[in-house]
Formats: sequence, structure tokens, C-alpha cells
Amino acid sequence: MPTFLRRAAVVAALALAILGTRPTPAQDAPPFQLERSAVHTVVSKAVGRTYQLYVKLPPGYGDPANAGRRYPVLYLTDGDYTFQVASGVTRLPHNAGKLEHVILVGLSYAQGEDGMVSRRRDLTPWPNPSLPSPTGGARAYLDFITKEAIPLVERQYRADPARRTLVGQSFGGLFGLWVAFTEPGHFESYILTSPSFWYADEALHALEAAHAARHKDLKARIYMATGGFETVKPGAKDPRYNKTNDMVGAQGAMARRLGSRKYPGLKVRADVIEGTVHETTFPVGFVHGMTWLYGG
Repeated sequence: MPTFLRRAAVVAALALAILGTRPTPAQDAPPFQLERSAVHTVVSKAVGRTYQLYVKLPPGYGDPANAGRRYPVLYLTDGDYTFQVASGVTRLPHNAGKLEHVILVGLSYAQGEDGMVSRRRDLTPWPNPSLPSPTGGARAYLDFITKEAIPLVERQYRADPARRTLVGQSFGGLFGLWVAFTEPGHFESYILTSPSFWYADEALHALEAAHAARHKDLKARIYMATGGFETVKPGAKDPRYNKTNDMVGAQGAMARRLGSRKYPGLKVRADVIEGTVHETTFPVGFVHGMTWLYGG
């Protein structure tokens, strides 16, 4: 074979080898899927919008030995974010037997809507003129959860209706405390990180006082966590501190108020997660809350 043909053959072979090792184009690659997971679409009559429920079952759920077993269920608001975090951080503890096995249910944002628009409406109990509309749709959203989402989950899966946990961060934490003070019978426990105590001129504190005036008990386990930087420190050089809204102080005040009620059926824990800001508190706080509620 002439020299130039040999060289051409070598070049062609190298080109084929290089092309053969190129990554598969993104549009041709299969999506990553969580094991033991499913997605249910709910066209809600309660709110007139469509939501998805992201469900992940614990290891061993399908084993014949567990056929009669019912599991606690965690309902996670802001599910487009919180479900992925919860799935990841519970995987190893579940497999290692360090956490009681639970079913995870992520509650999506309304389909076809921007996530911030959806959560600002659905997770806020009262209108707030200082924020972009709409706000104050928590009542209808709670109807969706309690009348449509929960019944679907409890029909389809071996869920323990006496052991429901509501999980929320930021507006979701606000929503969770509002639920606890207005309709506490729906959930047995709560994991709430960085609750928006500041919302609507700190109306949560007035709501808590109103509940205390009418009731002698609050049967719930409530875990709260706020980041160490979610407080105001005038003169601090670290830019991670809040400029407004002392959420650490507000959480402490709420925990003290609840403790002062001496409710026989209430257990409260409030942690400050050192080193986290508003956007990073949830993963750590969620793990702490899970350990407190479901630690083996």
C-alpha cells in the first residue's frame, strides 16, 4: 500500500475511534430515574389547577415479608426541590437501618406555572400587598392536599394515616405552622425549616395566641430549624447575615411561646444550623428533623 494511503487509513481509524468515544448526545441519553419512584398527575377540583405527586417507596416495600406493613408518609411542599433532597439524604440511612422507613411524597408546583408564582400563592395563608400577586391561597391548597393528594396516596400505597408528616421550607414552613394552628388533625408531625415568620407582619404569632386562647392542647411533634446566618447582626462584615428579618430570633420566640403553653400532646424542637443561609438550611435541617422523628 502506498505510504499516503497507509497514512490516510491511520487517520481514518483514529477519527472513528475518537467519534466512537464521544458522549451520547443529551437528547439521546435516557433520563436518570429514582428507584421505587412514581409520578401521579392530579387535576385538582379544589383549586382548578394540575399538580404532580412524586412518590418514592422505601427499600423492602415490595417484599412479601412486608405485605402487611404500613408506613409513615412525608408530604413535602416545594416538591420540585425538596423531594430530590429528601430522596438523596434518606437513601443511605434507610439502607443502613438508621432511619425508620417512610414513603416520600413531593408536592409539585402547579403545572405550567413558574415555581415562585405557584408557591407564593399556595403556601401563604394571608394576602400580602407587598408581594407580587397572587398570595393568600393556602386554604385552597390545603384542601387539595387533604381532599385529593392524601386520599390518592392512601388508596394506592400502604400508608399509615396516623403518621403523616408535613415538610416545608421558607413559605412551606409558614404554611406548616399555619396548618398546625388551624387544622392540626391532618398531620401527626412537622419538619419546618426557615419558616417565614416575617410574613404578613408576623401574623403567625397572633395565630398561635388565638389557638392557645381556644385550646388546651396541640397534639403534634414540631421540628423547626433556621440557619445561623438567618439573623441580623448590625456591623457584621460577613455578607451572609440577613439584612432584615431576624428569623433565628423569631424561631426562638415561637419555640418559647409553644413551650410556655404546657400542651400535654406537644413536642417541639428548634435548632439553629450553624454555617447555613436561607437557601442552604433545608438539607441539613431536614436530616436533623428526620433523625428526631424517625431515628432508629
